[in-house]
Amino acid sequence: MRTSVFVAITLAALMCPRHGEAASIDPSRPASWQVISSEGNPHPRHEAGFIAVGTKGYLLGGRGVKPVDIYDSVTKTWTSGAPSPMNIHHFQPVVWEGRIWLPGAMTGNYPKEQGLDHIPIYDPAANLWSRGPEVPADRRRGGAGAVIHQGILYLVCGIVNGHWDGNVAWLDALDLRTGEWKKLADAPRVRDHFQAAVVGEAIYAVGGRKTSASTKEVFNLTIAEVDVFSLATSSWTTLPAASNLPTPRAGSMSLTLGNALMVVGGESGTQAKAHSEVEVLNTTSETWTTWPPLQQGRHGTGVATFNDLLVIACGSGGRGGGPELPSSESVTLVKP
Repeated sequence: MRTSVFVAITLAALMCPRHGEAASIDPSRPASWQVISSEGNPHPRHEAGFIAVGTKGYLLGGRGVKPVDIYDSVTKTWTSGAPSPMNIHHFQPVVWEGRIWLPGAMTGNYPKEQGLDHIPIYDPAANLWSRGPEVPADRRRGGAGAVIHQGILYLVCGIVNGHWDGNVAWLDALDLRTGEWKKLADAPRVRDHFQAAVVGEAIYAVGGRKTSASTKEVFNLTIAEVDVFSLATSSWTTLPAASNLPTPRAGSMSLTLGNALMVVGGESGTQAKAHSEVEVLNTTSETWTTWPPLQQGRHGTGVATFNDLLVIACGSGGRGGGPELPSSESVTLVKP
């Protein structure tokens, strides 16, 4: 059953998906997003990634070549790091052993961008970029979901030919210790322009669309169904229709909150402005709850998590490429 009001969900031991810190939230006092007043500003960008390593958030990639922008969550200051080695966009960043990996990235210009032949890696400690593992030639794509679970990088779905065509349901696994790629079972449906999340022993593919500039349907073919890959059985299921994403959209951000999954922002063919919705799936009851919206709708970025603090930065404020936003927002998950 879907709901559009706040309900009392217990999210005890709320687990941060980025670096394993725990927090909890008092559901009777839902927090609101607030615009951050910071020292310095990030470079406006979209189709980028934003992720936490320790107490700092790293804003990477996006259309064009830009420096890494670094947010100190303690002092609320922005500084700049090394520029990306090339035009890198449409990826979901993940952290492995203190370095940020950018799997499933695209390069080039709209509408026929190409998936990279390797995984770029940024080392925050050294402020250096490096070339990571090669992506098999027959599995290259962008706009894919990416997660890491027990030393395995999972790359979910995506699109082969930028925004033009070539949507895929592929699921690939890269053993980060051995460098070996493995093809797993295809997802129940294609999707791109989304972010995946791990909750417990399952990978959730939520949001996204079937991008098709070739048929002039770039934004309209959004996907409401929630597909779940069991890491225990290596098999896919789809949640019942009653558990569909309440506001179908692509370019959204996903993150894990204990046994729940949060979907933030996005874009769709239903409105010119980027979405501000924040919707949370309780994966135990398979029900959705609406949480306070963003102050500014945005898509094509990420949510960095610092224990009980969530921060979102930049992105596009409208459907498509602009306006690129220089602003950031945060919400504190109120502890009981």
